[in-house]
Amino acid sequence: MKADPPTDPPAARTPPARRPRGAVREGLIAAGVELARAGGPDAVVLREATRAVGVVPNAAYRHFADRDALLAAVCAAAMRELGDRMAAEVARVPGAYGDAAAASGRLGAIGTAYLAFAREEPGLFATAFAVPQQHAYAPADEGAEADRSPLGQLRGALDELADAGVLDRGRRAGIEYPIWSAVHGLAVLTGQGPLRNAPDQDRRRIEELTLAFIADGLA
Repeated sequence: MKADPPTDPPAARTPPARRPRGAVREGLIAAGVELARAGGPDAVVLREATRAVGVVPNAAYRHFADRDALLAAVCAAAMRELGDRMAAEVARVPGAYGDAAAASGRLGAIGTAYLAFAREEPGLFATAFAVPQQHAYAPADEGAEADRSPLGQLRGALDELADAGVLDRGRRAGIEYPIWSAVHGLAVLTGQGPLRNAPDQDRRRIEELTLAFIADGLA
């Protein structure tokens, strides 16, 4: 009887490459951002994030103490995306610093970008302001040339208006808060509030009226 030819021994299995520690953390945050984009803050779940990254669920706890810790990081990322959108819109406004028309245009661009983000990215917009109670809102990056947070950019625009002589310096202190409240309130009203079903034309008109009201009040 003819013997079977010898077979080669099975090749040793190569263990999967370990992801760098920082890569897993950043991957979980990125996955959480996409969950939030689709479903808001309630959709940010550790198990879903680990599934998206391709790691076992327990791996998340090496980077985040609990679900709220991941959510806090995702909230910060959502806020940065909002700030980036605002900064990009402001950068499109021509004119040197201190020019009155340019300064007014930059303030308008901040409001326009804020409302557009709320409308186009409702999940991320809601998440940016859903930091769990036991976590602080992330401050601006230390050493950054400028505070790119929404509030930081609004303050910068108002400072420029004061430098340009459009805004009376005596009215400058704290005026960012009622302005932010008005724009944020409109975003909520038109996003998930009683104005959410307003036709696009009506919504745009309401936005224009609100921003014009703010600008007129500063002059």
